Amino acid sequence: MKYRNALPQLNGTQMLADGGLETTLVFHDGIDLPLFAAFKALDSQDGVEAINRYMRRFAELAVRNRRGFVMDTPTWRASPRWAAELGVDRAQLKEVHREVVATLVKMRDDHETPESPFVINGVIGPHSDGYAPTEMLTETEAEAYHQTQAGWFAQLGADMISAITMTYAEEAIGIVRAAKSVGIPVVISFTVETDGRLPSGQALGSAIEQVDIATNSAAAYFMINCAHPDHFRSVLEQGGDWTKRIMGLRANASRLSHAELDEAEELDDGNPQEFGQLHHELAGLLPNLTVIGGCCGTDHRHVEHVCKAAQHPVADPV
Repeated sequence: MKYRNALPQLNGTQMLADGGLETTLVFHDGIDLPLFAAFKALDSQDGVEAINRYMRRFAELAVRNRRGFVMDTPTWRASPRWAAELGVDRAQLKEVHREVVATLVKMRDDHETPESPFVINGVIGPHSDGYAPTEMLTETEAEAYHQTQAGWFAQLGADMISAITMTYAEEAIGIVRAAKSVGIPVVISFTVETDGRLPSGQALGSAIEQVDIATNSAAAYFMINCAHPDHFRSVLEQGGDWTKRIMGLRANASRLSHAELDEAEELDDGNPQEFGQLHHELAGLLPNLTVIGGCCGTDHRHVEHVCKAAQHPVADPV
């Protein structure tokens, strides 16, 4: 099935995403990830098998619950700046993208059903640190930088791209423009601190509105990721039209701040059952919520509890 021009989640189909790939590989599988780059796990057979096993578990979970599945590529750190730091050149990096998309195409062929559509999602990460950016790109710089990955995903057969853990609006605007220029749907997922604001200090609603104004609402939708539900629930409770643009959540299992998580030597996987209940409450604040998964510290247990707890009627998509 091909979804490039008709993503099922935009028509109200309930979709699952996966959980915290990087934290699962590091803490559960004992795989070293330099610079937290999951694509480097593909350098070893153990890493390849660990990622495939991880993704199959979520694919089976989606089919079992008659949900669609947004299948992420392990490319959050696979942009040119980070690849260069890891000693990966441009040709090698493109081959990584080709390999991961092809792997997900096969997994979709093996697992997808009419009740559970699978969407291949090319993941793009921030140019700088995902918690505390040390360099802020202009909109134009961000568009030029992220053009590489956006173009590869469009060329290699991804259905959409998602910019994950965005920390400020200007980089998000550049990514939306880059995606639009190559004709692939794009999702922007912001992260927030414990006060519900972006690491840049901007309010979440303000950032979403800024991106939409600058791009004529070209993003397919917005998400929140890499923060515990307690960190952003009060912001959503304030309401506003911008909340209708949020169609996805991928929260952290831990209530720790980003700074505390950076220093943590053990995995804080929270309480999966409570995690699910918190999403049931959040679902009442987001009328267009269709994509649910997890982020740091979460695995299939958390997402299964979220899947069961977050069921609610979805409003007409915006």
